[in-house]
Amino acid sequence: MNWTSNFLLKGAIIGFSIAAPVGPIGVLCIRRSLSNGRTVGLVTGLGAATADATYGAVAGFGLTAVSSFLIRQKFWLSFLGGIFLCYLGARTFISKPAKQSDETQTAGLVPAYLSTLILTFTNPTTILSFIAVFAGLGLAAAANYTAASQLVAGVFFGSALWWLLLSSAVAIFRARISEPVMQMVNRVSGCLIFSCGIYSFYTL
Repeated sequence: MNWTSNFLLKGAIIGFSIAAPVGPIGVLCIRRSLSNGRTVGLVTGLGAATADATYGAVAGFGLTAVSSFLIRQKFWLSFLGGIFLCYLGARTFISKPAKQSDETQTAGLVPAYLSTLILTFTNPTTILSFIAVFAGLGLAAAANYTAASQLVAGVFFGSALWWLLLSSAVAIFRARISEPVMQMVNRVSGCLIFSCGIYSFYTL
């Protein structure tokens, strides 16, 4: 295998590495996997994976005008992201545990996907991370559109793989968690997500 030309594998490693650190989206994925099942947890992560791939495309295809615009709007993106995090945190804190007999709540798949999609889009650190990583590895200007496409696809699959592993691992323990414990998980998760929103305001 030629490592220098395997942009798909490189993108997968980058996508996995950027998705893996546990932040507010990781907390959401864990909480939803415990409360609503693996499918909802996975869809939650796929929203973030889609946004990661989109930002990866901006960096991989050398769309400097788009990336410059996003960086210039860093204040407002962070501000909106902070509001959204505070909202999600408060909503998670007061939510009631789902019935353990429900394997998944299909009606909540679209909101689960859109919430993390928007949340990742409003985090300017994501686009900066991809620009920095691609530049550091000499991938900022891929040789051609085919290579750039492979790179972006790899980012999505690598990120999606992380969310699949996380949601599946957490869902294993779902049946063993009682309703009072799940209520405590909701409270702790809500506080952590709300704190991330407050921190986002602080960094402004």
